[in-house]
Amino acid sequence: MATSRRRQTREKVLQVLYAHQLSEEPILPIMEGILTDLKPNRDDFEFAKALVHSVLQHIGEIDKLIKAKVMHWESDRIAVVDRMILRMGIAELLYFPDIPPKVTINEAIEIGKVFSTANSGRFINGVLDAILEQLRESGTLHKTGRGLMEFSLPHDDKTTPPRKAGLDD
Repeated sequence: MATSRRRQTREKVLQVLYAHQLSEEPILPIMEGILTDLKPNRDDFEFAKALVHSVLQHIGEIDKLIKAKVMHWESDRIAVVDRMILRMGIAELLYFPDIPPKVTINEAIEIGKVFSTANSGRFINGVLDAILEQLRESGTLHKTGRGLMEFSLPHDDKTTPPRKAGLDD
């Protein structure tokens, strides 16, 4: 099965974030080098830049959400790639109102399966599902557009239940 352009873009974002963390070099030259082949498609290139900037701009808030959901883990024990994928997923949930949460979570799971450990997909799914539920319950999930507005409402037990962590992944 062919990888979608959006997935390839997310994979490039992961590469940018990984290179930035390991090298501690400025982000702009790293983005310039890794995202160059996305430039012909303006939408992909702009999405990649926006996702990188959202992660880096809100990294403190994002990491607090992660830490709260992995209380039984020391945060430095989380695989570096898993942490970056979680950061990307949370940034999409919080700052990209036009991307359905299900798409964000599924993409994060698949990227984790390819770029990290055998158990990463399940781990990423569990953490992102828990954060999605928290955002729904607190009313801080803001999704707009056709088919997305129901994600902005707190979860109601009388509606369709949210996707549960670890099932069929």
